[in-house]
Amino acid sequence: MKKPVKRALIALTSVVAVIAVGLATTTVGNAVATAVEQDRIEPYGQKVTVDGHEMNVSITGDGPEDIVLLPGFGTASPVLDFEPLVTDLAKDHRVIVVEPFGYGLSDGTDRARTTDNIVTETHAALQELGVDDYVLMGHSIAGIYGIQFANRYPDEVRAFVGIDSSVPGQPGSDTELPVGLFGAAKNLGLVRLIASFRGTGYDDAVYSAAAQEQIALLTNRNTLSPTYLNAMSLLHANFEDALGTSFPEDLPLLLFVVANNPTVPTWLGLHEEQAAAVADGTVVPIDGEHYLHHANAQQIADDFRAWEHARMPAAE
Repeated sequence: MKKPVKRALIALTSVVAVIAVGLATTTVGNAVATAVEQDRIEPYGQKVTVDGHEMNVSITGDGPEDIVLLPGFGTASPVLDFEPLVTDLAKDHRVIVVEPFGYGLSDGTDRARTTDNIVTETHAALQELGVDDYVLMGHSIAGIYGIQFANRYPDEVRAFVGIDSSVPGQPGSDTELPVGLFGAAKNLGLVRLIASFRGTGYDDAVYSAAAQEQIALLTNRNTLSPTYLNAMSLLHANFEDALGTSFPEDLPLLLFVVANNPTVPTWLGLHEEQAAAVADGTVVPIDGEHYLHHANAQQIADDFRAWEHARMPAAE
């Protein structure tokens, strides 16, 4: 064997060996850290049994009207994520945050994460709580779930409030994601490694250090779990099933939307079309990022109250 070729093979073998050792280290470290962190996760909310599993929910406030909050896809801890908004809304409402299976402190599940199953399970949790008359408020993908929710339970859903909510046919909804690759990255500990450098992404001025610590722990536990990966694999199918669907024409809609979405220039227009398709639809553009309820909780709560009092007199 010629010396240059031999040197190249030796160098390649060395690189492969270093990578293998590194991956072995992150894999073992991830497994150990996951076991240790489980004991550091602090309980919150309450459990209800749905389909033989425990689903976590949080109820805050004792106002005369109920608001049910549904999270966006992959939110590690919906209860902690929505905390600033819940704190404000709970001053004069009862606010129920539902953590679907695979989110927050809820169990995982082997049941396919189709829109139909997620809506059925969420409704079952509300039935267990005796909640049957409410404003449905949802972030991101909850906009797709909300359409089916409102059409299936029209006697319960009084209105839908979207927080930069997804719409049928939105650009990018047909993208197939590399679920297997993400799962491997999770098992190898690479997701934890990246998260350790990136941080939680939650604003220190809004979320306490304690809350961010718990969010980090739940992110490590829930992100790219089997339930999460199944939901990710079905995102495309759920959007496809939603094509051609819409909210009931007589259902009041209030849609808080990122005013300028550089990734999807038609974003605001899509929501204006959705609002125009019902008898009473309102769009509120907000300068901000996708998780509008992080930095704009007070505006969302104040604008919701004004809208509610003006358009839904019975809620007063």
